[in-house]
Amino acid sequence: MIKIGFGTWAWGNKFLWGYLPEKDDELLEKTFKIAINNGLNLIDTADSYGTGSLNGRSEKLLGKYLSDLSPTRRKSIVIATKLAPYPWRLGKEALTKAFHASKNRLKGKLDRIQLHWSTSRYAPWQEVQLIDCLGSIYEQGLISEIGVSNMGPLRLRWIYDRLKKRGIPLKSLQIQFSLLSPQQKRNYQIKEVCKELNIQLLAYSPLALGVLSISPSEKKVPETFLRQRIFNRLIPSSIDLRKGLHKIANDRGVSQTQVALNWCRSHGSIPIPGIRTPNQALDISEACKWELNKKEKLLLDELSIESKQRMPANPFQSN
Repeated sequence: MIKIGFGTWAWGNKFLWGYLPEKDDELLEKTFKIAINNGLNLIDTADSYGTGSLNGRSEKLLGKYLSDLSPTRRKSIVIATKLAPYPWRLGKEALTKAFHASKNRLKGKLDRIQLHWSTSRYAPWQEVQLIDCLGSIYEQGLISEIGVSNMGPLRLRWIYDRLKKRGIPLKSLQIQFSLLSPQQKRNYQIKEVCKELNIQLLAYSPLALGVLSISPSEKKVPETFLRQRIFNRLIPSSIDLRKGLHKIANDRGVSQTQVALNWCRSHGSIPIPGIRTPNQALDISEACKWELNKKEKLLLDELSIESKQRMPANPFQSN
């Protein structure tokens, strides 16, 4: 049973995460090995991860690291990539070329393909083509699982029903889900739909880009301008929430990060935090070994509701 996975958004992203190949690649390889050796066997990536000339970098790095593993070890890992619904990806074969390109970068190890975001708000007809194409790839035996991302409860049911008519299961849904995520009421509605339909709920950005890992007394300035802007808005307004996280962490002898991740787990989701260092991989794996009690969960629920400033909403999230 998968309790926590990890994401690779930062692997190739200069603008938000300050990635530099000469500085980061060796460290990322060590991080990858420690993560999988400590049971983090669900890995999320995307064909759009990697900015500018580094497009596809995350998948390429994963492919390189995976190729060094034994066949048995590779088989035990679930690699889930997301294919972007770019405007030019149209027709019955809309994602076929992108799928094969991702699989090639991943050196053949690809278990789940996910639609990266919903186009239902601006091009619903395109989304029909994209989902049908994913279904065809599945029916050809080229992939074992299909997932979606950034969809609300209404669109999720529609996609689920469309695939079900072809006898195709919908494995997972990804949404932004954390103590500081926007549209929390809708997230809880989505959670109930996933439970009803037996769809795995994946929580991306479960640490709010790192905000929830920062202790109340810590003064931390991120590397990039984009994260600095988010921190400047969220750090002051989240002080009470982070005090609550810090107290639970101290009482249990764990990290604040582990507490924030286990809040996501307490709501039935599988968090997929991004990792870039061996210490982060070790810390996240430790969160799999314990759970919040009811009192701790309720306290954090209340503190979350009271936090007025939230993470930016994904503009492609559907209803």
